Amino acid sequence: MVHTLPTVKFCGLNVSRLILGANPFAGYSHQTPERDVAMKSYHTVERILETWKKAEAEGINTIITNNATPHVVQAVKQYLSGGGKLQWITQTNCREAKDMAPMVEEGVKIGAKAMYLHGGLVDEAFAKKDAELIRSWGKIVRAKGIPAGAAGHSAAAHLWVDSLNAVDFNVVCFFNCGSLHAGKGERFQLSDVPKAVDAIQRIKKPCIGYKIMGAGRIDARMAFEYAFESIKPNDVVNVGMHRGDKDDMVEVNAAMVREILAKQS
Repeated sequence: MVHTLPTVKFCGLNVSRLILGANPFAGYSHQTPERDVAMKSYHTVERILETWKKAEAEGINTIITNNATPHVVQAVKQYLSGGGKLQWITQTNCREAKDMAPMVEEGVKIGAKAMYLHGGLVDEAFAKKDAELIRSWGKIVRAKGIPAGAAGHSAAAHLWVDSLNAVDFNVVCFFNCGSLHAGKGERFQLSDVPKAVDAIQRIKKPCIGYKIMGAGRIDARMAFEYAFESIKPNDVVNVGMHRGDKDDMVEVNAAMVREILAKQS
């Protein structure tokens, strides 16, 4: 049986309000090293492709992955070249500005419909007030005819990016957990969430909310209800799903989102 999910116009794309993320595929649990290994070991290319087929059937029409994990990129290439129906948005990790152009070129060649700069890099740019990095990123991606976005872990970073008017959308973390990328370990505090929501509300451009469950620390229904009550009507959420915990997680989460959005409409 094929289901549907509400969609919104997002930078010219028709995007389901629930996007399927990929941190579990790459082994980024944001919990423990052992959990990282378990997730990465579980997610073979075949299981990733199977998860995307489940997403198609549940009305999810967009996926997000990084551009750096080899087996995940392999799955994307295999999926899209085989006629997969899901739109691909890529989180692009360019460690140096000079690497931006080839990374963008590669993503477009594979089939990216939109691209955004990795949150750790945006955090660094914000700390240095390196506006040129963000502007350069936006120009390179937009020149390819697709929307350019920026992730980031703090509300302040997103408001700064928004003030530059250099990108088309923001990818806002509900938790200011960028400390991991700075080598300071995991940091998840509930006091961050209202700040993220405030930033999303103040930014007029479309936003993708992510880590709405605090990387598995918050009950799924509670997180979905709060997120959809708090973000703008044309915003969406990006959620990673580890079927190693629950094989029908995609189906359960999609059904939950359908129910929640139906009550809010």
